[in-house]
Amino acid sequence: MKSMKILIVNKFLYPRGGAETYIDRIGRALKSLGHSVQYFGMCDRRNTMGNELGLETGAMDFHSRSLSRFTYPLRILYSTEASRKLQKVAAAFEPDVIHLNNINFQLTPSVIHRAAKMGIPMVQTVHDFQMICPNHLMLEPRKKVLCDKCVEGSKWNCARNRCIHGSLAKSVLGSLEGELYRYLPEYDKISRFVCPSFFLEKQLLRDPRYAGKTTVLHNFTLKGEEALELEKQDYVLYFGRLAEEKGIHRLLEACRRLPDIPFVAAGSGPLEGLFDDCPPNVRFVGFRTGQELDRLISQARFSVYFPVWYENCPLSVLESLALGTPVLANRIGGIEELVRDGETGVLIDEFTPDHYAAQIDRLYRDKERLAKLTKNCQRQEGIMTLEVYCEKLLQLYGAVCRKGKRQ
Repeated sequence: MKSMKILIVNKFLYPRGGAETYIDRIGRALKSLGHSVQYFGMCDRRNTMGNELGLETGAMDFHSRSLSRFTYPLRILYSTEASRKLQKVAAAFEPDVIHLNNINFQLTPSVIHRAAKMGIPMVQTVHDFQMICPNHLMLEPRKKVLCDKCVEGSKWNCARNRCIHGSLAKSVLGSLEGELYRYLPEYDKISRFVCPSFFLEKQLLRDPRYAGKTTVLHNFTLKGEEALELEKQDYVLYFGRLAEEKGIHRLLEACRRLPDIPFVAAGSGPLEGLFDDCPPNVRFVGFRTGQELDRLISQARFSVYFPVWYENCPLSVLESLALGTPVLANRIGGIEELVRDGETGVLIDEFTPDHYAAQIDRLYRDKERLAKLTKNCQRQEGIMTLEVYCEKLLQLYGAVCRKGKRQ
């Protein structure tokens, strides 16, 4: 394939979460294959990605108490600044394709409108449920129950239930944004939507506008390429974001019921403070990355993952499996597409601390079963590598570019 120019668009351009890890890694890999890659997103002193013009949109912090926050209601619906600056970056770079990622609120679909006017084909990776659920979780936070009211019904359900940070004002804005772009044709201008799980694709296709425009590509992991062959140590591991939707409260309650089983927790997030008073059998090591994290994962007997929302294609599960560590996880969302129940891990259907404790205890004490699961993980079957992922991505770019030329 000839060299391509790819403009990757995402609101955050520094290591922050799964989407940012994704755009950084595919960008590096595409460059190594001889393609030109630039980025466009929001200004932040922590940014590690950018474009040759150095253009970024102004920062928007929804947790700030500065006066600038009063301008947000208009800016989250349509950002003239993002539209104008994207045009300048694209005019200078002349990309063959624009790869959109998380754009809502800070960048807005104004970037879609501008790219379409410039005749540039677009692909979007759908990292969460934002396009069909204003709070992007398909979860009613206050009741802590799964919810799909906004998927086919009114987006005003978000405001009624204060689904965004428990704030009526923020939830009204989320509902307004959802209803506005439900009827405006912006998303119709995107050629292809990349879904990291069949579950997410199924939910997206409940909206007829996306029919025939989706491709499923499970997330990749780099971990399997340099899997550490370390002797297992005596602990059960949780690693990842420490947030409500990850079921952290229930996990800690399960740990309290198992005082004889050692646990290690690694990560950061809004619920990090819970570990200031965690059970004595839980060792909290904070945020870890690189080889330090790889070692923690590789040496664990197994890892646990108990989200209360519809997970898409969680990197924590992929990385655990790739490093030879079985996963005990909720059967929810796209997780069962990754964990082969009874082969590389165990999937559970009852999401309570008592049941978690019983399942953890059962697996921890069944050494023969655990050894079999570990051996199956170490075979590295069915895990997408970055190299293969980028090959598929380039094929997708080529297809949308050829389609654009025919139109």
